[in-house]
Amino acid sequence: MPVAMKAVRLHQFGGPEVLRYESVPVPRVKPGEVLVGVHAVGLNPPDWYLRDGYQRQQLPPELRPSIPLPAIPGSDVSGVVEAVGADVHGFSVGDEVFGMLRFPSFGQSAAYAEYVAAPASDLARKPAGIDHAQAAAAPMSGLTAWQFLIELGHHEPNPLQPKAHRPVPLDGKTVLVNGAAGGVGHLGLQLAKWRGARVIAVASGSHHTFLRALGADEIIDYTTTSVEDVAHDVDLVFDTLGGPATARFLRALHRGGALFPVFPGFAAAAEAQERGVTVSMTQVRSNGAQLAELAGLLDDGTVRVAIDSSFPLADAAAAHQRAEQGHIRGKIVLTVR
Repeated sequence: MPVAMKAVRLHQFGGPEVLRYESVPVPRVKPGEVLVGVHAVGLNPPDWYLRDGYQRQQLPPELRPSIPLPAIPGSDVSGVVEAVGADVHGFSVGDEVFGMLRFPSFGQSAAYAEYVAAPASDLARKPAGIDHAQAAAAPMSGLTAWQFLIELGHHEPNPLQPKAHRPVPLDGKTVLVNGAAGGVGHLGLQLAKWRGARVIAVASGSHHTFLRALGADEIIDYTTTSVEDVAHDVDLVFDTLGGPATARFLRALHRGGALFPVFPGFAAAAEAQERGVTVSMTQVRSNGAQLAELAGLLDDGTVRVAIDSSFPLADAAAAHQRAEQGHIRGKIVLTVR
């Protein structure tokens, strides 16, 4: 086993240019962990939030996580088990695995690297039917959609609201997915279809053929149409973009419906109460058992992961630049091996 590896680190907060490709020690495996030889890394919004010191989230300084520098960003990996720590059962050297590591422990996942020490409880066997790039693209986006729509899967306090988030039954219901072509959106669309929902997908016109292939029953081009003017009596809105603008979807829901924004910013509680709409959020958390369930759907093709673009690990800065351009179809990945 080598003692040094290549990784991407930041020594200061800022734009994509602060990401440095350099040599660092291979991490040591603690009890309950396995050492994963990383083949691919999936990019997610928390990666650039960390990189810029949480400036874009507009958090007041007292609420920003304290991140010791230098730091290795990233949480989503797919690779091969190279070593197994004490007290680990169910994984052996040579197993192909994937997972979202230690989330939401900010700055501790360290996925942009050739090796990563991963809690065994955060991992699942990589589906044999997909490659490492697709597997690395799935964990955070897939678990976000799963925990919002299918099963929360934990009893941790909800940092976004006083009560626990509760998914709603989807069979026979109409679900509107905003941001349907993005990482969380395209997986949420497919999970809702799997559970028997009729799905209205909201995305720009360039994504319509892609979304039809994923099973969307109806597509609204937000660049030409105001969604709330044409969508009515919807049971659930899954807004993968969130923010203050998510309140406009209240008009698309029937009384008794639900609005699930992925990102904070909703500020129309009085209107939601008046309309009889439940608004609920949660924060995605690592969960190897749920990922194993998702793996079955990925393996048999029920759920497909779309790759927007792929970059070598050394070009992580270019990958972040692609992310900042927006209009991503599926996920961006870094290839390592």
